[in-house]
Parts: sequence; structure tokens; C-alpha cells
Amino acid sequence: MSILDSIYERKDRLDEILEDLWETRRRDLGKIAALAAIVACVSYGVYWWMEIRFRSPPSIFDAPVDDVIGYFALDDFSQLPIEERIRFLLELADRFRGMGQAESATMAAFIAGISGPAREQATQNARVLAKDILAQGASGYFDVPASQRDKYIDDWIIEWSKKGERIAKGKEDDKSDDERLADIRSQNERQRNRVRSEDQMPSLTEDGAMRFLDFWASDVEKASTPKEQGQIVRFLGDVRKRVTGQ
Repeated sequence: MSILDSIYERKDRLDEILEDLWETRRRDLGKIAALAAIVACVSYGVYWWMEIRFRSPPSIFDAPVDDVIGYFALDDFSQLPIEERIRFLLELADRFRGMGQAESATMAAFIAGISGPAREQATQNARVLAKDILAQGASGYFDVPASQRDKYIDDWIIEWSKKGERIAKGKEDDKSDDERLADIRSQNERQRNRVRSEDQMPSLTEDGAMRFLDFWASDVEKASTPKEQGQIVRFLGDVRKRVTGQ
């Protein structure tokens, strides 16, 4: 083999090596590009949800009062976990109690101006929150053994009556759990003989605990799935029996 032939042969081998190397790199680059595209899509999806689609709740004590009240009329409110929605209402109630005259007037004017879709969404948010509270309670109720369900109901009523007192009054009443349950039962007995407006929104404290359940038992169906409806109806039936003794 001549020197020239040897050179051509080495050149051909080098070309093959370079071609194989490029093909390998091309596949690797394709994988990297595909991965980068996936990461970009996921990142944009997260950004879109957090910054565009979903609005975090405003600071209760620092944001303008109309922004705070207005958030309750957004669908984003119902996307928050139950605990965050309750905390939002607790802090809103605290701010309301500490408002000056000017801020109270601004808040009253803003609430009076809520109408149409915004008012409907605010009503739906309240309905969904009540449904979620009842659905969560019902789910836990059917997870415990039958022998522990009476205690579960008592604990559930006590927990939510305390939260209701906190929202309505700014603090829990100074009474024991047994006293709170006894008050709920006695108030329920008195209310059975008292005429009340069906359109009046019941309170969350012990004097309206059963009326609150009755109010949402008739309305919660609009915001719940068939499975949730079944569990809630059974749960509320047992709660009512536990409170009334019937």
C-alpha cells in the first residue's frame, strides 16, 4: 500500500469516527432539548398557576380593605385549604373589630357595591366552605370505629363551636367542653319552640350550631358531589341525634 493510499484510508476512518461521534452527540442533544422543553413547560405551568391563574390571599392587616373583602368574592378563595380559609376569616374578623370609622365606612360601601357575578361567587365560596367543613367531618366520622363515633361528634361540635366563637366574638367563651355541649343541647331545645326567619344566616356559636347545620343541609347539595352528599346527610343525621337525643 502506498503512502497516499494509507493517508486516504486513515482519512476515511477518521470521517467514520467523526460521523459516529456526531450521531451520538446529536441524539444526546435531542434528549437534552426535549428535557429542556419539558422543564420549560412545567415551569411555565407553575408560573401561570401561581402568578396568573391563582391569586394568593392578601395580607389581612396590610392590604386595603377592599382588596381583602374582594378576595372573598374570587374563586381562588375556595382553592385554599380549609385551615387557610378559616384563618382568613378569623383575621378578617379581627381586623373588622379593630377598624376605625373611615375604614369601616369604606368596607360597608364596598360590600354594598358587590353585585352580580361577584356576589354569586362570594355566596358560592361560603357554600363551598360549609360543604368542605361538613365533608371533612363526615369523612373522619366514618373512618373511626362505631364505638368511638359519639365522642367524635362531641369533639367535632366543640372544635367548630370554639372556632365560631373566635370568629364572632374574637375569643372563645370561658367554659369547659362539657358546659359547651350542655349549652348547645339546651339552646337547641329552646330554638325548637322559637319562630325564626328561614333566610337568616345562623351563627357559628353554640346558640346557632344546629340551625347552622340545618341551614347548610338544605344548601350544601349545590356544592357537593353525590358521594359527599351521601356522607354528609348521614353524618348530619347522627350529629342531630346526638344533640337532640332523638
